[in-house]
Amino acid sequence: MLRLAGQNPNWGYRRIHGELAALGIKVAAATVWNILKEHGIDPAPDRDHTTWANFLSSQAQAIVAADFFETKTLTGATLHVLAVIEHATRRVRILGATAHPTAAWVTQLARNMVMDLHDAGAGVKFLIRDRDVRYPATFDALLQAEGIEVVQTGVRMPRMNAVMERWVRSCRTELLDRTLIWNQAHLLHALRETAPLQAPHRYAPCPTPSPNPTGSPTSTSTDTTASVASCTSTNTWRDQHGRGSWHLQGCSETHAHPIGRRARRRG
Repeated sequence: MLRLAGQNPNWGYRRIHGELAALGIKVAAATVWNILKEHGIDPAPDRDHTTWANFLSSQAQAIVAADFFETKTLTGATLHVLAVIEHATRRVRILGATAHPTAAWVTQLARNMVMDLHDAGAGVKFLIRDRDVRYPATFDALLQAEGIEVVQTGVRMPRMNAVMERWVRSCRTELLDRTLIWNQAHLLHALRETAPLQAPHRYAPCPTPSPNPTGSPTSTSTDTTASVASCTSTNTWRDQHGRGSWHLQGCSETHAHPIGRRARRRG
């Protein structure tokens, strides 16, 4: 009975009773109804309707979710970050950050994300996002051309994108509210280093720096986002005056400031 009900969502207890009778199994229709009820199986009209929760659980391997969030730097600038999360593995991909999220920039990040997913062999069919005006029409058009259907959440219904919203909240609580962000490169490095630590058993591991026989402060990073590929690794040390320094490999800026040590301790 349970197998027939699970494999045929549009079968009610009377249809199951008839199928059992055809198989030579004599049982009352009321008995079938009681057994289905005891095991928490809803009537056929309710089971035939796919709920949002059932859709997310059944299609988790093919779903990614995207969201924008903002943060402030020490200079008062507002940086907009675009991130996506895979529902099945909870792997987070920080696509990029900028102070001016133009349509061309967002579209390029979508193109980078698609190439990254193809390289990883992820069979993504759906992307869930809210109705943020920062998503241009070209963003949806590019994904649909790649066979990815864009699913927009309802108005003022953040629970439809609960997986992404929950990660953004954790990111704010565990990182952004505790760290002094210096600039865009520092923000991207902090996000990409912190995301795997929030759920080590479900996130992809961070790249391991190669050994350095000379002892000089260097590090390596593998990044698939072309717009910020060279600004993801950070080394910290102290100069002769004991001040903390942030040195971003691959970038043209080296920032030394007394608050660097405090920022690292908070982080």
